[in-house]
Amino acid sequence: MTKKIAIYPGSFDPITNGHIDLIKRASKLFDEVIIGITQNSNKSVFLSIDQRLDMASKTLSDISNIKVMSFNTLLVDFAKAQNAQVILRGLRAVSDFEYEFQLSGMNKHLNPTIETLFMTPAEQYANISSSLVREILSLGGDISHFVPKSVEALLKQQL
Repeated sequence: MTKKIAIYPGSFDPITNGHIDLIKRASKLFDEVIIGITQNSNKSVFLSIDQRLDMASKTLSDISNIKVMSFNTLLVDFAKAQNAQVILRGLRAVSDFEYEFQLSGMNKHLNPTIETLFMTPAEQYANISSSLVREILSLGGDISHFVPKSVEALLKQQL
């Protein structure tokens, strides 16, 4: 029987409670969930790749079927190298759908054997994004409801 492996890709800059909720729920659906952290050349990042890997690994250490890795290739190539059959994508709002739908179609064209699964966040996490967390932090706002305490401490230290 083939092990069911999913990749949840993103910059995770920083990892939020919304990401963690989706990861915990996905861990119940798959034998293994790989958190694929990439440095997107189209985005400026707040935390280094090493900080993001460390932060995700520590935050998710209580989930036994999670693996945290970095990659710097096409997502479908990374998924194939990890024997993953599914790419997980989170949809917070209808506005996310158009972009994610385009990505899904392109990934399907590049590798027709890999499926994309869209998951929606729990209601209390629907408005959380890494970029909003960074903006709130930079303006002196309280981010404690959006990220774990260890992530909040690292972000404040980074400022």
